[in-house]
Amino acid sequence: MTIRVLLADDQALLRSAFRVLVDSEPDMEVVGEASDGAEAVRLAKEQRADVVLMDIRMPGTDGLAATRMISTDPSLAHVRIVILTTFEVDDYVVQSLRAGASGFLGKGSEPEELLAAIRVAAGGEALLSPAATKGLIARFLAQGEPGDDDHDPARAERLDALTVREREVLVQVAAGHSNDEIADRLEVSPLTVKTHVNRAMSKLGARDRAQLVVIAYESGLVRPRAEG
Repeated sequence: MTIRVLLADDQALLRSAFRVLVDSEPDMEVVGEASDGAEAVRLAKEQRADVVLMDIRMPGTDGLAATRMISTDPSLAHVRIVILTTFEVDDYVVQSLRAGASGFLGKGSEPEELLAAIRVAAGGEALLSPAATKGLIARFLAQGEPGDDDHDPARAERLDALTVREREVLVQVAAGHSNDEIADRLEVSPLTVKTHVNRAMSKLGARDRAQLVVIAYESGLVRPRAEG
């Protein structure tokens, strides 16, 4: 299947560069370009996009608001959003992940990284490498300790629905490990890990692995200071 990509960035030159890159791949095509968040939401619906490359800072409706609109629209449940940012980790990135983004990528990334990110997002995985996850954790630390306003008691209660093994897998996911790496660590098969991840996502109402990471920290299951 061809991955339908929507470009949302207020810089026309950047969109043009992304379009040339994406359209050069046999398994993906650019189906639209948006210069602000409102247009991105509209085109995501009209063009049946699979993945949106979303800039955060745009005039009018910004990428954060657009991400929230798309992720909360049942008719766009299949759409995956990759946040493009000048700085790989900032407050907006954390908010975007909470709003429903599947991950984030620095604008200075290599072309191969961008193309890989599109494929990963389209496949339902999270764009949270161990390195990126550590940066995300550092930002959670900067925002405050578990137990203050960032901590979500309701989500902590929802963890009660998880089995012991699902909790173990969730901790590994929160550390940025892949299914194969988790399988090695827990001495089970990758398929078993995938099953546990899918069940955890279903029980916690997470769209993808990126949302599992956010839930793991907001619920207090994983403590940011342990990674510092």
